[in-house]
Amino acid sequence: MLGIVNKSIQAFLCKHHGSAVWREVADRLRLGPEGFEAMLTYADDTTEALLSVAEGLTGKTREQLLEDIGAEVAQTESLRRLLRFGGPDYLEFLFSLDDLQGRAQMALPDLELPELTLQSEAQGRFTLLVRGRFPGWGAVMAGLMRAMADDYGALVLIDLIEPREGVERVQVELHFTTYHVARQFDLARPELGEAP
Repeated sequence: MLGIVNKSIQAFLCKHHGSAVWREVADRLRLGPEGFEAMLTYADDTTEALLSVAEGLTGKTREQLLEDIGAEVAQTESLRRLLRFGGPDYLEFLFSLDDLQGRAQMALPDLELPELTLQSEAQGRFTLLVRGRFPGWGAVMAGLMRAMADDYGALVLIDLIEPREGVERVQVELHFTTYHVARQFDLARPELGEAP
C-alpha cells in the first residue's frame, strides 16, 4: 500500500482524535512519531494493523473510520480539484467516477485505487461498484461521495449495501443536484496569497 494512504489515516487521527491518540497508535505499531512517509510502499498488513489499532482507540467501527476518512480527504484542496474536474454538477461527477482510478494514477502511478463502475438503475438511483485489492474502499468512497455532494450543493442519500461476489457496493439516490449553494470552484488555481 502506498504510504499516502497510511499518511491520510494518520492525518485524520491527529486532526479529529488528537496527537495523543496518534502517539498511542505509533507506539503500538512501533513507528516513530513522524509516522508514515507518503511516497514509500508499506505492506498491506501495516495498513490493516493501523486500522485495527485506530478502531480500538477511537471506539469507531472500521466502516465508520473509513467513511470519515473518505469525507476528510475529499476536502483536501488537491483531491477536491481532481474530483471537481469530473463535471460541473454532482450527476456528471458521479459519471466521472469510472475514470477516477486512471486520473489518480496519472498523478500517483503507484497508488492502487479500486476500480469503480457506476451503474444507473432508475431515475436518480445508482450503484457504485468498488473492486479493490484492499477491503474497505467502499466505505472510503461513500464518505468521499457524501463530501462531494455537499461541495456540489446536491441532496443525496448514500448507503453502503451488502457486497456481492467480493465487490463492495455503494447505493446513491440523487434527489436534487442544486439543493443548496455549491462551494466556489474555479479551474484556475488561486494566486499565492488569495483564499481558495
